[in-house]
This record gives sequence, C-alpha cells and structure tokens, in this order.
Amino acid sequence: MPKLKLRPVAIDTYRENVAYLHRGCTFYRSEGFQALNKIEIHKEENGQPVIAVLNIVDDANITAPGELGISEQVFEQLNLPPGTAVTVKHATPPVSLDAVHDKINGEALSHEQYLKIAQDIVENRYSKIEIAAFLVGCAETGFERDEVLYLTRAMVETGDRLEWGESLVADKHCIGGIPGNRTTMLIVPIVAAHGMLMPKTSSRAITSPAGTADTMEVLARVDLLPDSLRSLVHRERGCLVWGGTARLAPVDDILIAVERPLSMDSPGQMVASILAKKVAAGSTRLLVDIPLGPTAKVRSRREALYLRKLFEYVGDRIGLELEVIITDGSQPIGRGIGPVLETRDVMQVLERKPNAPLDLREKALQLAGRILEFDPDVRGGEGYHIARDILDSGRALAKMDAIIEAQGKNPDPPLLGRLHHAISSPVSGIVSAIDNQQMASIARLAGAPLDKGAGVDLHRKTGEHVEAGEPLYTIYAAFPADYEFALDAARQNNGYSVKKTHE
Repeated sequence: MPKLKLRPVAIDTYRENVAYLHRGCTFYRSEGFQALNKIEIHKEENGQPVIAVLNIVDDANITAPGELGISEQVFEQLNLPPGTAVTVKHATPPVSLDAVHDKINGEALSHEQYLKIAQDIVENRYSKIEIAAFLVGCAETGFERDEVLYLTRAMVETGDRLEWGESLVADKHCIGGIPGNRTTMLIVPIVAAHGMLMPKTSSRAITSPAGTADTMEVLARVDLLPDSLRSLVHRERGCLVWGGTARLAPVDDILIAVERPLSMDSPGQMVASILAKKVAAGSTRLLVDIPLGPTAKVRSRREALYLRKLFEYVGDRIGLELEVIITDGSQPIGRGIGPVLETRDVMQVLERKPNAPLDLREKALQLAGRILEFDPDVRGGEGYHIARDILDSGRALAKMDAIIEAQGKNPDPPLLGRLHHAISSPVSGIVSAIDNQQMASIARLAGAPLDKGAGVDLHRKTGEHVEAGEPLYTIYAAFPADYEFALDAARQNNGYSVKKTHE
C-alpha cells in the first residue's frame, strides 16, 4: 500500500474530520477516490485508524501530489509530526447506518442501536450529511419515551464521566431561548457559599448571544482540565467552567454542531442532550428551568408540561433526581445581552448595587432557593430566605471572588464595544412586549458572543413608560460591519411593542 506524507492544513472544520488530496496525485487516480468519500488514515498497519471525509484540491499550495492534507482536528487526533508517512484506505461504511434508515422509516430503535450509532459518530465514522439524516429522521418521526432514555444512556456511555465522591452534587439547567437570564453565575456562588457542591460545567453559545462559559470568561479562565478542576471544586465547593475540556457525552457536541445550523431542536433530542451532559458531569440533583413565553423556545403550557414529564421520566430511570419548574419567559432577564453586559448585571447583583436588575436578582434567588432545598437540613420554603441572606450578607460575592481567583482571574477583561447607537421609541406609551428572538438576533449581529464587548443594553422593560424619542436600548459593537448589520436589523424590527398612551 503506497504511503502519503502528512501535511497540516490550517482549517478549522468544526467537529468534522476532513482530509485533502491533490487531484494530480497518482494515488488518488489509481484508488478511485472521490470528493466526500470517507477514508481511513492509518499510522500503523494494524492500529486504530482516524476516519475523515475527503476533499479534492487543485492547488499545490494547499496539498501537493504525494501529500495528504489534514484539517486541524485530524492533526490533533493523529498526533504525528508533519511529513510522517501514513497509509490511506477506503473507509468501511458504518453498520449502524442501517438503524438510521430504520429511524427514517418511522421505526423505534433499541438501546443497542442508539449505542452503536453514538459509537460510530464519536469515532468520526459518520459524515455531517449522515448525521443530518439521523437528526432529520429523529425529528420527523419523533421519539418514544424509552428511545429518549436509550439515546441519553448511549451519549453517556460513549464518553467520560466526572466523579466527585459525594452523594449530593447539585446542578441547574435552563433550556434557553431567553436573552440575558444569567442566573447561573449568581446561583453557583450562593449554593457554594452554603456549602453544597455545585460544579457547573457549561457550554459556549452556538446560536445565542452568550452562554454561561462565554460570560464567565470575561472574569476568569473557563478552560480547566478535569484534574485541576477537582481540587478547585472540593476547595471552593463550586466552579463555572466550560465543559469542552472533558469528554462529557461528546456525541452530543457533534450532533449539536449539525443540529443548530439546521434550526432543529426536537424535544426528545433536547432532553437527551441535557440529561446526558448532567449525568456525565457527575450531577445527582438537577433543577431544570423551562421559560415559557410567546417568543421563548417553549411557547405553550401544554408543550412545557410535556417536556417536564419527559425530563422526569428519563431522569428517574438514569438515577438523576430532578425538579422541573416553568418560569416567565415573556421577555429578556436583566438588562444586558452579550458577555460583557451580562457580566456587569451579575456583578451589580452580587455587589448589591442599587441599580442592579431586580428581575435577575429575584429569579436567581428563587432558583437558588429551590436548589438549597435539595439539602436535607433545609426545610421546604426556607431556601429562598437562606439564598437571600447569603446574597445580602456579601457571602455570595466573597465566594464568587474566590472562585474567580481559583480558576484564574482574567488579567485583561474585555471592554464594551466602542461603537454604539441608541434605538429610540417611535411613539410614547407603555412597553407591552419585547421579542426575545429579535433582541438575541440583534446582539449576535453586533458580534456577540465572539466579540465579548458586543451586545444590547436594554433601557426599558415591559410595563415601563417611554416617551417618543427616548432610547429603548443601545447597541454596542467593535467592528463597523457588525455594527451596521445590527443597526439595519433594529431599523427593520426593533423588537419592541409599545402601546400608545396618547396620540
């Protein structure tokens, strides 16, 4: 078998293994390779191969004949120096694709079938096209309750699990869809100050203006390795870190990378995704927040109740005690949308500033109180008052400062975007509604979360009076192109409904 020399190609293919062959390569011609074929890259004759999707190039500056170009992700997996000779073979189609075809045809799958699909996806045996087929099949035909359970277990079993050595490990998850809503950064220091273990591993935003990890990164490092994380958590009783440094349900990250651009978010897939991550992170008690509102992710009470029952059914069978609460998702929580602005809101609440957003404070206290009641020494109904005392006494701020120092304080925190423009109300009246989706879209167009100083700062919330010409919110951006995109979106639809009080 002829060998090809490895050539790293500086392309981030985002959770897909990609390799590149030059069209003039004699190996390419003789072996009958075509673009989008899957290939096996072998370091050793009988070793475990790395599987990649093949792309064909005509530019020798990318990959020359006799070379195999590899994307950044493949280069990390192979862990071989450039120029190393490797063998390349046609990849065997994954056997589990038969189960995908069954799912597309409307059949229910077994735990063994979901486990094999998950294993093949984690081993990069699926292309993104095949993953998309699986996701569409699941979304179109739906899941039986037990299928959600099987998929959850398969996601956990194909990754690593964190163990904390304690019987009560608390966690909290919001299903999303509400801009701002940075309650987790308040709940963790409150719960940790009480003494309960709450190691919070969070994701980065994919389609929202900020995730908890993006926002915490304004203050501290979030990319901690599991070993250093353990000692930190046992010392401080909590953390706020990015979960991507550990292989926690890794198949879920791959599915999300395909699912989100397709704007697909089936209930069964979402429940499996959330619960698999929580079990893998070592959680034993979980609070799930389902915001309900006309522009939230969940828009009907019927859908919210269905989700609650599904969470409870799967949680009970995987040994995860959970409580699901349905909260007000009618408008953004807090004033800031975007990492720097959301961090400001959090710190104002922790520092008990008079201008701190009351809705963010109140929701965080309500949720923290429910989590504190997981403690058998806390009686039902007492949690809120304990949470409020921890916050008002300054203990939560002290704990947050300790967590920041332990994770590694950011020596150069990002600043608010230098470009800014206020969007004013065209009429006088009472703000009757704020469109969550539109406000999130404007903040993302402004550059959030990649540009942490970009976003939207709300000056009015529902029920508040505004005069014509007064600002509803201010857009912040760092780059002129992002700034113009956001302004154009706001001019077309400012996201606010104002009920006129007079002509």
